[in-house]
This record gives sequence, structure tokens and C-alpha cells, in this order.
Amino acid sequence: MTTPINLFEYESIAPQHLSQMALDYYASGAWDEVTLKDNRTSYEHFKLRPRMLVDVSDRDLSTQILGQSLSMPILIAPMAFQCLAHPEGELATAKAAAQLGTAMVLSTMSTKSLEEVALTSKNCQQESFRNQGGIGEKSLVSHPLWFQLYVHRERALTRTLIERAEAAGFTALCLTVDAPVLGRRERDSRNQFTLPPGMELANLATMADLEIPKTAGESGLFTYFAQQLDPGLTWKDLEWLQSLTTLPVVVKGILRGDDALRAVESGAKAVIVSNHGGRQLDGAIATIEALAEIVAAVGDQAEVLVDGGIRRGTDVLKALALGAKAVLVGRPILWGLAVGGSVGAQHILELLRDELGVAMALSGCAKIEDIDDSLVIRL
Repeated sequence: MTTPINLFEYESIAPQHLSQMALDYYASGAWDEVTLKDNRTSYEHFKLRPRMLVDVSDRDLSTQILGQSLSMPILIAPMAFQCLAHPEGELATAKAAAQLGTAMVLSTMSTKSLEEVALTSKNCQQESFRNQGGIGEKSLVSHPLWFQLYVHRERALTRTLIERAEAAGFTALCLTVDAPVLGRRERDSRNQFTLPPGMELANLATMADLEIPKTAGESGLFTYFAQQLDPGLTWKDLEWLQSLTTLPVVVKGILRGDDALRAVESGAKAVIVSNHGGRQLDGAIATIEALAEIVAAVGDQAEVLVDGGIRRGTDVLKALALGAKAVLVGRPILWGLAVGGSVGAQHILELLRDELGVAMALSGCAKIEDIDDSLVIRL
């Protein structure tokens, strides 16, 4: 097989490696999938205004998020059930992130446990360090892991998840706030989505014997959310959550400036502009369209990140120019996993990184700090 040369080629090949149920689960959006499509097409409304005659012979894509050093402003978004794409699932994704020196956000609903993922990431870092001829573990460069959190009705379960994440070495908690109930994904309902035999909610199975049910005529995931997750979550619960941990808390799922400001006032250190990949409220605003308002509302009080629809290095550049500190990538990682496991996921990140480097050079930016809002205009 010829190696894909961009993210769209990975997406076109991935269905050959996935069951129909897995493909529909990964690819689908809510209802008519309007927001799913808008996340991608809205990037086309923003045009670049490049600077000329700038020395870009040496380019530096490194950045810091929450004080954590990353090789590039591209992180891996939290995605459930990655073993549907490849047997190694989240372990393969962790290897890809560690190899490239960027952060991975692990889903509560992962099919490999948070302890397994943390150990895999650490082992990859140590191997990389040895290969570079380093001496002593104190010199290891961190490749951060964040833990994405859904708050369950059983609050003791949530507390235990946080304690486990801290003990395993995760460096931030990422609270998803846009899923008080699960959006209606009709492809999943049609397939009566559930996990195949031998696959489980690895972070939860040993704690509460929770599983995705088999539900006649309905998505098992929809039923799980209705039964287990807390639809009564409020801003007071964000403050409660922070009382349980010393880790920085990131709020994911913000689409309005006033909500972003409320998150910061409630103690969040960063917000992620996200509509859950178009999988929750269909008709919701595209994330790139919401970004500027949220950046303006937050100012320098917290860092702003964005996900949704990012498929090219120029998309990353546009998001950074509009004020995002970094972007998160979801579905393309799954396509990379399906096609080539950890190597495929790593190649997805490499393609985006390299495209960003070229886009920066052609726009007159030698380093991330050179990217500002003068580079982009909305038509």
C-alpha cells in the first residue's frame, strides 16, 4: 500500500480496516450532521495574509501549554473506544504522542486503563531518552498526559478516577461540559452500537462493573449516558472538582464568550473551544467561528485551545492566528490508528506538524510567537 500523504487519504483508506459499527461510531455526528460538516468547511471562510521577506530559514514550532513543554501546538483530543480502530488502542496513541513530544488527552471511556497508558508513555520516553544518549531519568523531557473526565452520578467514582489519574502521573484534568445528555447519533442508533465481546470500559470495569449495554433499537452508549452520567452538572460542580485535585483543570466544550469567562472565574486554567466534533447539538456554531469571541472574553486569564475540523497545517495556522494557544486533533488520529497502528497515528501528527511548518514559512513566521491576528481575515 502506498503511504498516504495527507489526512484525507488516511480517512479514505481507514474504512477498509474498520467494522461498519466502528466506522459509523467514529465518523458520525448528531442528527443531520450539519455541525459536523461546518467544523470543516468553516475553515475555508478564513483567508491568510502572509508577510514577505522574513527570515524563516530556522523554524521553531515548540510551545508551552499550562507550563508544559510541547514540540508543537498540536495535541491529541480525547476519544473513546480506540481499540475499535486497533488492538493496541490508546496505548498506540500514547506511543505516537510520546515519540513526537506532544500531549495526549485520555478519555474516561478508554479501552485501555489510565495506568496502562501512563506506563506506556513513560516507557516510550525512557526509550527515546536512551536512544539520544542521555544520562539519568531527571533529564527526561515530559510528554504530558491529560485525563478527560465525565462526571458520573456516583461522585465517589469520579473522585477515585481523579485520584488514580494523579497517582499515575497525569498532568491536567480535562472536564467535558457539553454532554449532560448524549447527542442523538442516528448511525449509532441504527447499528445499536455497543462494544464487541472482550472490549470494556477499562477505567471503570474494575471500579463499578460498568459496561456499555446492549439496547434493542437504541445506541448502547446513549443508554449508558442516560443511566450513569450526571445531567445536573453546574458551575458549582466545577469548583467542587477543583477542591479534589491540585492538577490544573481544563474545561472542554465551550462555545460562548460568557461561558468561557465563567469557567475562568470558577478556576479553570484553560478552555477548549469544542462542539464535541459535531456529535452533540446539531446546528451548533463551528468551533473556528466561536474562537475569536472566546479569546477576547478570556484575555490573558487562561489559555484557549480549539478542536474540530482540523485537517491541514493551514487550519492550525488559522486557529493560532485567531488566538488559540494550540489545537487538538481527534478523528484523523483514529484513521491513522486503523491504517497503521501507532505508526499511522504518529504519521498523522507528523503530516500536520510538517504542513504547519511550511505554512508558517510561507506566511513569514519563524516561530509560534510570530503568529498573530494580522495573518488572517474572514471573508
